[in-house]
Amino acid sequence: MKFHKIVLCLLAIGICSTLNAQEEKPQVSIGGALRFNYNMSSWKDGQKKRGGDFGFDVFRVNAKAKYKGVKLNAEYRLYSESFGGGMLKQGWIGYDFNEKDNLQIGQTQVPFGITQYNSHNWFFGINYYIGLEDDHDMGVKFTHKGKQWEYALAFFKNAEELRFGSNSDISDSRYSYDVASIDLNGDGTLDLRNKEVNQLNGKVNYLFGNNKTQHKLGASLQYGGLYNLDTEEMGNHYALAMHYELKIRKFDLKAQVSNYKYDAKNPIGESGDIIAMTAYGAPYLTTAKATTYTLGVAYSIPVKLAPISNLQVYNDFGYIDKAVSDFEDSFMNVTGVLVTTGNVYTYVDFAAGKNQPWLGPVWTDALANGTADANWEMRFNINIGYYF
Repeated sequence: MKFHKIVLCLLAIGICSTLNAQEEKPQVSIGGALRFNYNMSSWKDGQKKRGGDFGFDVFRVNAKAKYKGVKLNAEYRLYSESFGGGMLKQGWIGYDFNEKDNLQIGQTQVPFGITQYNSHNWFFGINYYIGLEDDHDMGVKFTHKGKQWEYALAFFKNAEELRFGSNSDISDSRYSYDVASIDLNGDGTLDLRNKEVNQLNGKVNYLFGNNKTQHKLGASLQYGGLYNLDTEEMGNHYALAMHYELKIRKFDLKAQVSNYKYDAKNPIGESGDIIAMTAYGAPYLTTAKATTYTLGVAYSIPVKLAPISNLQVYNDFGYIDKAVSDFEDSFMNVTGVLVTTGNVYTYVDFAAGKNQPWLGPVWTDALANGTADANWEMRFNINIGYYF
């Protein structure tokens, strides 16, 4: 009997050791996407005459890993050279203290407004183009997700930094829009040379409802420094937001009001009413202070039309109310449908804009002073992506 007990104990220890060893094995997963894009724009006469253009959008690689509670999450994107080429969208190391609390360090999403996206379409919402939607910066972030309360606190040393010189301007090769430098008159000298530094973020959400109807009401605060490379003086910037999300079965609503201001210490002669921002390889100007309003609705329709399994129809509207009285306000509206076909997701969008650089003939000044009596311009866009 004693011998049998010893054998059983040894077997139990061996099984436990094996299970523990299996649990401690590193977990690694690799994914990504390949996307193509067709578009035809109302302000491009040559494009209209040839029936639009169809070409490469992006190839991306996603990597996730976990070992002994420590996690990795990274996404690298490869666009064409004219759109900025290769860039890291996100890349952070994290730790789960428990099921509710998490810490991330690295290039992680800024906890501001509705996340992960304050929109449903391929173009995002108008806040994205002024750095207030799906922004990713370099820092540390703590998040708590409970049944009734969610909150996040973060400190970002700076935006994505690729150059580490004493007086280096930020690179234009980035996924999310950040304060930057720009050559205003084409003389080869950069102007409005500012950088985001030492930014604090706080966000809180209150969740309520039932199994059929879920509400999420929240507020966000952002404050940080704005360092000018020419004057070597520190300005500041802030942003505030109130946001609300509603889900009723297959219906989804996102609403947000945001207010922001950049107070830069520019050299004499450079306007404080505008700020330069950049992403995708090309900077432009935006108004330095404004209030934005966004509203998006979507409805999912399950279908049995092989290989199509779901259609999500949506409409996302955005408006920038610029604080400077003689600046022309900016508008954006996207109506479309997301078609789910296995691992293929296709966005079919009718995007309209007024004083929006991606939806009109004016690039540099559209989100700043704008154009008086600007027309609404239209872009019909189809984005096809295989996600793996």
